[in-house]
Amino acid sequence: MKSVLITGANKSIGFESARQLLQKGYYVYLGSRNLENGLEAVDILKAEGLTNVEVIQIDVTNQQSVDSARVAIGKRTDVLDVLINNAGVYGVNPQNALNATIDNFKNVYDTNVYGVVRTTQAFIDLLRHAHEPRIVNVSSSVGSLSLQSDTGWQFHDFAKFAVYASSKSALNMYTITLAYELRDTAFKVNAVDPGYTKTDFNFHQGTGTVEEAASRVVKYALIDHNGPTGKYFSEETNPETGEIPW
Repeated sequence: MKSVLITGANKSIGFESARQLLQKGYYVYLGSRNLENGLEAVDILKAEGLTNVEVIQIDVTNQQSVDSARVAIGKRTDVLDVLINNAGVYGVNPQNALNATIDNFKNVYDTNVYGVVRTTQAFIDLLRHAHEPRIVNVSSSVGSLSLQSDTGWQFHDFAKFAVYASSKSALNMYTITLAYELRDTAFKVNAVDPGYTKTDFNFHQGTGTVEEAASRVVKYALIDHNGPTGKYFSEETNPETGEIPW
């Protein structure tokens, strides 16, 4: 049975991604910063008959917590097939370039960028033991420099979030570099935008469902050896091929 670790999986898109991968036969390590919230999420899934799941307490902003999560999973398995770096934060307002505080930048980057680096580096050894290891970094179309500078983009005058958007741009660069370093291996590493989804992340102002958003993430966790790597996907932005410019 293949296994997956999903960070920030106790709610919203991460939780639904866990549900969908359980339905596809994966063993899910449900990452949650708060253990109690993670246990409640696991109970919901098990009540649905999805039993191959357990909570892993992991705060991606804390190196000791990440290391402890690695030890915990390492006691259960020598192989991790998929890592979904889903945990993310928006930060606080103001998000404009002239007024956003340095502390706001630091807090958002600590989760959205450094947290991904911490987690990926901690679990890369278990991933290397997988036959077809996959890493999915949950990004956003607002992190695209090309789209942000395109006056014809539908969100050009709306998605100017200096803190959050720039953190996703940084995550995208990490994705490109990681995919390049693993180019001669069986790894597939991609950045995926789940879309403008109605969750508490955006005060339920999104237009998409968590089911649809999670399916986009799961899709790139399941790609075979012919699948892409080092790419940036937003099926909401580009329904034809899914790929969008960096």
